[in-house]
Amino acid sequence: MVMDMGRDADQGVVELVYQPVAGDFSGALRERRRFNRAGKIQRWTVGFIAVAWVVEIAAALTGGHVDWFPLIWMPLFAGILLLTPQLTARTVVKIAARNGTYRATVTDAGLTMTTDNSTTSVNWAAQPRYRETKDAFYTYSDDKNASCFTVLPKRGLQSPADADRLREILDRNLARV
Repeated sequence: MVMDMGRDADQGVVELVYQPVAGDFSGALRERRRFNRAGKIQRWTVGFIAVAWVVEIAAALTGGHVDWFPLIWMPLFAGILLLTPQLTARTVVKIAARNGTYRATVTDAGLTMTTDNSTTSVNWAAQPRYRETKDAFYTYSDDKNASCFTVLPKRGLQSPADADRLREILDRNLARV
């Protein structure tokens, strides 16, 4: 049996090259909110605000005392909670864009992120969880709020087959959340 060592050696390495955009970070923050403690609190808070607002509307429609303060401010507050990932992402992308082009190398040992200004290596023990969306892969730390994360946008892959190879590497080394 003859093996092509160059091809087989490359099977365990996936490289991405991309410019960060706000959608990368809002996606990571939105996905993180689905499983971390702060996200659960936000969902409960938005639900509570919605119920309270409906009660206020019902009271106003039945001829009760109309208090305009909660009728105006409750939906505004709920909207701000729902828009938090997008607002935060706009700030983060401004900082990230200063670093220029991002080059990520993903292996079974971890990932290395290189920009025009810095290089960072992350072992899988530091970010042992991941989520996949149609646009990206996100790795997360295992603390209760998943405070550290890495964005690996699919648009940065060199070929469509690289998405499958990246998924295989992540499945071997990380837990899907």
